[in-house]
Amino acid sequence: MPNTYQSAVVNAPLEQVWTTIKNFHDFSWAPNVITKCESVGDLEGTVVGAKRVLNEAFHETLISWDEQKHCIRYSIDDGPSPVSSQEIQNYVGNIRLLPITNNDTTFVEWSSAWESVSQEAEDFCHNIYVALLDHLAKGMAQ
Repeated sequence: MPNTYQSAVVNAPLEQVWTTIKNFHDFSWAPNVITKCESVGDLEGTVVGAKRVLNEAFHETLISWDEQKHCIRYSIDDGPSPVSSQEIQNYVGNIRLLPITNNDTTFVEWSSAWESVSQEAEDFCHNIYVALLDHLAKGMAQ
């Protein structure tokens, strides 16, 4: 099963990072990567089932959201190649925040896994998530 794993240390307290990323409909923290985030339907960005379209191409659904564990899980339902619904199935992305208690910073993990006969989506997704984590870390630096 193809997958990706990326992580970063963000120089900000966990609650501050969580407040920045917890809304599934808000990517204002990464404007150079996500130029448009359109919510689909009436569900708020913290409600399971919320849908969004990123950069007019990636159709995603929030599948779990946990305030206590600071975790977000979502699916990519369709998108451009190599993550189109014809090329991958059962794509699940996970974002998890953990406190680094000795210096009040945050460890951020972003991983994903899916079913596919091709490995092309691995580099594609990895590069996007690395760019997103880079924007988050630079934007939150104290």
